[in-house]
Amino acid sequence: MQKIALVHDFLLKLGGAERVLKVFADMFPDAPIYTLLYDEKTVGSMFPKERVRPSSLQKLPNFIRKRQKYLLPKMPKAIEEIDLSDFDIVLSSSSAFAHGIVTNTDTKHICYFHSPMRYAWDWTHEYVKEQNVGQLKKIAIAVLLNKIRMWDRIAGDRADIYIANSKTVRNRIMKYYREEARIIYPPVDIKRFESTKKKENFFLIVSTLTPYKRIDLAVSLFNKIGKELVIIGDGSQKAYLQSIAGPNISFLGFKTDKEVAEYYKNARAFIFPGEEDFGITPVEAMACGTPVLAYGKGGVTETVIPGVTGEFFNKPTIESMEQGLAKLLINERNYKLTDLTTQANRFSQARFIEEIGKVL
Repeated sequence: MQKIALVHDFLLKLGGAERVLKVFADMFPDAPIYTLLYDEKTVGSMFPKERVRPSSLQKLPNFIRKRQKYLLPKMPKAIEEIDLSDFDIVLSSSSAFAHGIVTNTDTKHICYFHSPMRYAWDWTHEYVKEQNVGQLKKIAIAVLLNKIRMWDRIAGDRADIYIANSKTVRNRIMKYYREEARIIYPPVDIKRFESTKKKENFFLIVSTLTPYKRIDLAVSLFNKIGKELVIIGDGSQKAYLQSIAGPNISFLGFKTDKEVAEYYKNARAFIFPGEEDFGITPVEAMACGTPVLAYGKGGVTETVIPGVTGEFFNKPTIESMEQGLAKLLINERNYKLTDLTTQANRFSQARFIEEIGKVL
């Protein structure tokens, strides 16, 4: 029987990449999970500590581990130190460093790419600006990212088989690593959602509250039009977003999957203002019969069908987003429940397991 190991960048939060890892973990219940850093309090319910093998970085004091950006220079070495020589197959789940593991010639390395690390490649200039530091620190960050890019370009050759989570990511893999990748869309747990035609008069966002998600754009628009917006999620930008939001915008923080499913089901429309590599939340919304308004770039262009399951806005501006919302509201009666749920089912967990099984 072949021995399989799983590798994931960080187990510090429960996001879309971690939901993919959970499916891998369920597919291979005996496979240990290797990761750079692990937070049992946050993810232990899904990934128990008995199964997780953190890197040497886990030995650092807690106050340092919580500031991951200061550990960036140490992460390439830490991922390469992980010894996987006892395994026949290694399945890595990567959006940063996991694909950089070193395996021997007898081990088959399959990498499921959520994306090449965006802050080192296509998002690097925006990332430097977001740090909000002086010119000398900006130069230091730029030098560090250049070193990480050089490491990452070499590490990008290490997998035997590349799987991309969307056409968008497949194109990035080709651009930055010159590697061909097959596409297997991430698994969405369609079964836990119910759909309904009856909607309440509020709009919904489910997201981490960080700058690149562009939640500020939605807040500005809904301040302007005065319609009710419900925002579920937490993140570094929460205090700022609350400070600029009007009384018609509610911040609910973290909610359980069951609670989120209720909001998906009852929302008039789901708002997705940022560019994502795939974007699981719009698919979850469609599984509940809720149309989606999304920025028309990235993976969402492969999941949302304009005029059928939602609408796009083409520029990251309030004006463009308002035009997209107006179009959605005009077409509101034309979105059919069966079209929405059928489209969502194209990205089901069962389909994902079958396609991964074929690769293995």
